[in-house]
This record gives sequence, C-alpha cells and structure tokens, in this order.
Amino acid sequence: MEIDYSNYFWQNEKVRLRRATADDWDMFYYNYFDSDARFFLDNEIELPGNEENAKEHWCNFIENTEKSRNFAFTTETLDGKKVGGAYLNSIDERNGTFGIGIVVDRNSRGKGYGFFTMKIILNYAFNERRLHKYNTFVVEGNIASETMMKKLGCKYEGTRRENIYHKGKYWNEIHYGITASEFNEKWNSQQ
Repeated sequence: MEIDYSNYFWQNEKVRLRRATADDWDMFYYNYFDSDARFFLDNEIELPGNEENAKEHWCNFIENTEKSRNFAFTTETLDGKKVGGAYLNSIDERNGTFGIGIVVDRNSRGKGYGFFTMKIILNYAFNERRLHKYNTFVVEGNIASETMMKKLGCKYEGTRRENIYHKGKYWNEIHYGITASEFNEKWNSQQ
C-alpha cells in the first residue's frame, strides 16, 4: 500500500521528516568525514572512527535521545532520498526554550533542505508543543547556518567572544533566537 502524504504534518514542498532510527547510522558515518561540518555542529574534532564504532555511537545517540525526550529526525527528499538530519533538543518545558541541531549531507547542501527542515521543526515546537523560544548559536565562519538563521527570522542576540578553540585559534559564538510570535508573524504557521 502506498502512503498518501498529501496531508502529512512532517512534510512541506521540499522535505519530509521521519523519526531517525538505528538504521540511519550510515548517514552519520558518511558525514563523519566532513571535519569542518562536524566542527560547526559539535564544536570539536573527533578522533578517527570506523563503521563499527559509528554504528555503536549512533545507536547510543538514538537510545539516549528517546530517554531524554528529545527528538532525532532524518530529513528526506519527497522521493525518499536521505539528505540530512535534525535534533530537537535542550527542551526546557518550564521556560519554554529549546534548541535544534541540524546536519545536511555535503552533496545536498545549498538546496534549501536545512531551511525547510527547520521550518517544520520550529512550527512543531511553537504550535504543537507550545514552546516559546528557540535559542542557538553558530560558530563564526559558518556562513550557511548564519544565513539560514537570518532567513528563518532569528534575531541576533550577541556574540560570545573567543569561546571555542579550533585550528590553533579561538572562535566566536554568534547567538540567535526567535520566539513563537516572531516565527508565526513571519511564516503564519504555514509550511
């Protein structure tokens, strides 16, 4: 039976999200070899790995995500090709704040997949979970993420100077945020 996605919340004109599974370890492993992207995501250079420990690391991540009530998603094109992933995290129900980590595969960047993934997750966080504010930072030099934050409507909130060490120097964190009302005003809660 073919699934009819025409009225599916977790999809828009560009991407479809699904819950990440242990079988998505290959995407994690593939992206592991893009050291600059891994640094921009996790602010560190990881030790060399192999397929076996990539599977183990990914399975632990999925298990811990479920336990912590955070959510890991795999981003697919509308024809089912995996192009990245996202992680709704740091959910603070009391204060209504949260974060999102996002990765787009090297060969899939520059096509809007990250932006459209973020719109779906922000809409869910604000309009289904009733969370109030998304907080994030990008490491200086991560032009793609900074451009995406601005396009989404995130506001610049300050710079934490020389806070991350990499390649023999200290890098700034550039902080952004958007509230539910700002998001809904800009995007009218439509995907």
